[in-house]
Amino acid sequence: MDADGNVTAWESEFFIPQQTAGGFLVPLVAATLTGMPADNHIAPGNIFQNSAIGYKFPNVKTVCHRLETTPFRPSWIRTPGRLQNTYANECFIDELAAAAKMDPLEFRLKYLDAADKRGLEVINRLAALAKWEKRPSPQKSASGNIAKGRGLSYVKYELVRTYIGAVAEVEVDRGSGVIKVSKFYVTHDCGQIINPDGLKNQIEGNVMQSVSRTLYEELKFNRSQVTSLDWLSYPIMKMPQAPEIVLDLIDRPNEKPWGAGEPASAVIPSAISNAVFDAIGVRLRSVPYTPAKVKAAMQAS
Repeated sequence: MDADGNVTAWESEFFIPQQTAGGFLVPLVAATLTGMPADNHIAPGNIFQNSAIGYKFPNVKTVCHRLETTPFRPSWIRTPGRLQNTYANECFIDELAAAAKMDPLEFRLKYLDAADKRGLEVINRLAALAKWEKRPSPQKSASGNIAKGRGLSYVKYELVRTYIGAVAEVEVDRGSGVIKVSKFYVTHDCGQIINPDGLKNQIEGNVMQSVSRTLYEELKFNRSQVTSLDWLSYPIMKMPQAPEIVLDLIDRPNEKPWGAGEPASAVIPSAISNAVFDAIGVRLRSVPYTPAKVKAAMQAS
């Protein structure tokens, strides 16, 4: 960034498993454990996508490194790769906005392509939907044990389809380190909407599942095996912890119908992370956001 807070260059690197034209070079764990024939033609999505950004900076360089070997066996989960890549990019976009002392939403509008009218509309309608208060993050310190904040995230999925903007509202208990996501606002443009109720269900599922992955879910293992073997050692979000979800579905009857089964998941973790920063002024860089991690981050700051 230059002295006036303008972004002059962006460089990012991603390290992801090796992939061949036919898929990954390892069989599924279940096939190995059961002695079934191994099918090596496994490809859990194009996990490099959304590593490149949709913002117009003067200089941009993004490199994806393919790992020659990895001890992990990748397989499918909702929004493979795009969620992790968007998380890194959208959290760092928020850091740049904070460094420039700009409102995070205004910062994104500044660097979106002016010709991308659909992207601009998604963000502007999101601001109206969430009643967005224009100010820099973090907010000024508030008294009390419970700190409230809001965070924004945006993506054009794979840079070619389905625009999503999301605002998370969170409450952070400074004493316990517990994060509660109270509300999510989502604007969603996937072109022509064929089944509005089905679309709503898909987006709500994206939000619920991704909030759970961000705050609670963690696969643990030792040097010999996975140790998360039940719903106590692998916790998921329960109904009392679920956020209220407010949607704005943008129907474009004259446009192609794009997908909605995964894209909204990509923006959820970064929106929560940015909201936590807005609330307590600390960055969380490792999911899940357990109370221990939150308290450690506050102590370190």
